[in-house]
Amino acid sequence: MAQWEGKSRGTVVGYRIFIFFIKNLGLGSAYFILYFVAFYFLFFSPKGTKASYSYFKNKLHYSSLKSLISVYRSYYRFGQTIIDKIAIRSGLRDKFTYEFDGGEKIIEILQENRGGILISAHVGNFEIAEYFFKEAKINSQINIITTDQEHGDIKAYLELKTNSSSVKLILVKEDLSHIFEINNALRNNQLICFTGDRYFEETRCMTEKLFGEDAKFPAGPFLLASRLKVPVAFVYVMKETKTHYHLYTRIAKAKNRDTQGLLQNYTQSIEWILKQYPLQWFNYFDFWKN
Repeated sequence: MAQWEGKSRGTVVGYRIFIFFIKNLGLGSAYFILYFVAFYFLFFSPKGTKASYSYFKNKLHYSSLKSLISVYRSYYRFGQTIIDKIAIRSGLRDKFTYEFDGGEKIIEILQENRGGILISAHVGNFEIAEYFFKEAKINSQINIITTDQEHGDIKAYLELKTNSSSVKLILVKEDLSHIFEINNALRNNQLICFTGDRYFEETRCMTEKLFGEDAKFPAGPFLLASRLKVPVAFVYVMKETKTHYHLYTRIAKAKNRDTQGLLQNYTQSIEWILKQYPLQWFNYFDFWKN
């Protein structure tokens, strides 16, 4: 069950250490420290390790040894994406390269002048997409829908020590006022971004198969996206080498108001991207509730 507690592990001290090494000793030094950090999580984050092992063993059908090694490699890759985000926000954008697979689709969406909805997942490194969009001549304002349940102290520290992001956050509120903000952004031909793979307790959810087994997903993104009569695309930013990213955009094929069809289309796209990048599944909890 894709129910998440609303917090990711990490402390300001950890971020401070990585920022120090990135700025003073370079990206490679931060990656070197990460070898030991990944080992720490492998042994001292039992829930995350067990959930990740189950993903490799039961969903991708790896051997027991390969599954265990893949858990470590996944932790390491996840750490790299965090370091890359910090590095890019610290002014090291020119250290990274990218290729855009389907970038013209987002441009075509904006040319319709209706705005657009982008649905991603905790797969790859979508948080750095804004830094590459402008180079692909995608100049629309990006709005990310969030519950803001991540650590506020980490966010505050990153804002203090790195360049501020141009992304606008739209907070989900109980009075549903965020719906008006979303509609207003779409009227201004802006992009609305959701992550569609985590839901919270007491929120409405939907069920669909992922890797052959039922899992639950938040209903909100798919209900809105299927009813707002604007183009919908799935976007993933995947790390390929030490400093190279591949950005994928695929237009959703579900019909208007077909919420279940859109969710099915979404889970199929996640399976497709993870078959290419199996280590970049960063949901370290019991997603399927085995």
